[in-house]
Amino acid sequence: MLTDAQWARIAPLLPGRAGTKGGRGQDNRRFVEAVLWLMRNGCRWRALLVEWGNWHTTYIRLQR
Repeated sequence: MLTDAQWARIAPLLPGRAGTKGGRGQDNRRFVEAVLWLMRNGCRWRALLVEWGNWHTTYIRLQR
């Protein structure tokens, strides 16, 4: 899990922040936490816990 200080450092780099064009990223922190959880556990995308969101949506967003 990211600390609030860590999140504050990376949040401005993610889509959906004020002043950016295009789609707005929803729940950026949950997305980052989900990817970190997957990498730490070394599991498959389909094993992503429901609390982290839909595995396919998370996968597609990371690929973009």
